[in-house]
Amino acid sequence: MEEKILTKHPARKHGVNISKKKYELIRKAIIQSLRTKGKLTYTDLARAVKEKLKGRFEGSIPWYVESVKLDLEARRVIERIPKTKPQLYRLVVK
Repeated sequence: MEEKILTKHPARKHGVNISKKKYELIRKAIIQSLRTKGKLTYTDLARAVKEKLKGRFEGSIPWYVESVKLDLEARRVIERIPKTKPQLYRLVVK
C-alpha cells in the first residue's frame, strides 16, 4: 500500500491526500528551482519542475506543483512576494 501525505493549505482550507513519493519529488524540484532562480512565477515554476522531472513522473505535474506549492506556503518554506504582478514565489529566508 502506497504511503500518503495530507497537504496543508495557507488559507487553512482542506488539503489533499497525495502519494508521499510524488510529494517529495515535486517538493525537491520546487526547492531546487527556487534556489537556482531566486524567484519565479507559478508558470515558470511549473515549467522548471516539469523539465526536472521529465520522463520520471506519472501524473499532472501542474496539479501536483499547485498542491505542493500551497503546502510549502502553509509550512512557510516558500512565500509569495507581495505586490508583484504576475505573482512571484521565493524561498523563505530563515
